[in-house]
Amino acid sequence: MAKPLVIGLALGVALVASIVVAVTIGPADIRFDEVWGSIASHLGLGPSPLTPLRDGIVWELRLPRVLTAAAVGAGLAVSGAVMQAITRNPLADPYLLGLSSGASLGAVAVVLLGVSLLLPVAAFLGAMAALVVTLLLASSLGAITPTRTVLAGLAVSSLAGAVTSLVIFWTATGDSYREILGWLLGSLAGARWPAVAIAVVALVVAGIPIMLGGRVLDAFAFGDVSAASLGVGVTSTRWLLLTATALLTGAMVSVSGSIGFVGLILPHAVRLLVGPAHRSLLPLSALVGAIFLLWADTAARSLFDPRELPVGIVTAIIGAPLFAFLLGRRRSAT
Repeated sequence: MAKPLVIGLALGVALVASIVVAVTIGPADIRFDEVWGSIASHLGLGPSPLTPLRDGIVWELRLPRVLTAAAVGAGLAVSGAVMQAITRNPLADPYLLGLSSGASLGAVAVVLLGVSLLLPVAAFLGAMAALVVTLLLASSLGAITPTRTVLAGLAVSSLAGAVTSLVIFWTATGDSYREILGWLLGSLAGARWPAVAIAVVALVVAGIPIMLGGRVLDAFAFGDVSAASLGVGVTSTRWLLLTATALLTGAMVSVSGSIGFVGLILPHAVRLLVGPAHRSLLPLSALVGAIFLLWADTAARSLFDPRELPVGIVTAIIGAPLFAFLLGRRRSAT
């Protein structure tokens, strides 16, 4: 296995470079030094080398979108790794508890009501409502176990998805179909500085504490009995981790829509590099997730210019073959 510290430093450098390079990509030809100059000017470090129009392209359009993509990718990758550990299910992803379907229902409701400005709030509240229903359903069957949590999440996800489809079929007209479809497939086209703030704050408030709890997640890998023998309060810790992960996922989904495969495949890819220890797995997954989604979104907005794909389509096109490859590696390893 490679040394996690070396990989982390390399990924950190790659992330910073990726952010700068991605901001230069687009119809308007903007150089690296101009990007740095624009950023420096907005930080009060001198005048911008760009015209007001080109400076606005960097500061108001491209940079917040790139930063949002990086933060969302990091959050989803961390959430996926945690869900796989808590449920001891290698196929778990951040949406396992019905969060995506709940967020979709909330988002579709406000779009159809004509108050799209409230979309992030409605999506977040929908995700939290789905979490509450999932956990209540799982706890009503007895102690919250990985199997009960997964089954409850699937039930809530199916119900919320069905209600969302019914609402769209019964109510959506005209351009609302396109707006809803774009959000359901995952899109960062509307990301501005408020979206950056939501994603980054969620990553700091919920993501960093989760990453600091890597040793606790290692204990869950051996089962509840083994975790309890190591001094872990299994039930309370599972509740805490599920809630923190749901808050993190809900915040990310509220600004990006439902973007698949990031939280499913990237933790597995990182495990191939550094092994299963979550102390290294979680922060490295965050870095890989940030880089991956940043470039997936850059491809979504630039490869088919002037058309733009929802980024969820790009992650699925890349993620499905990659997941098949990882499954093949896992089988050959066993």
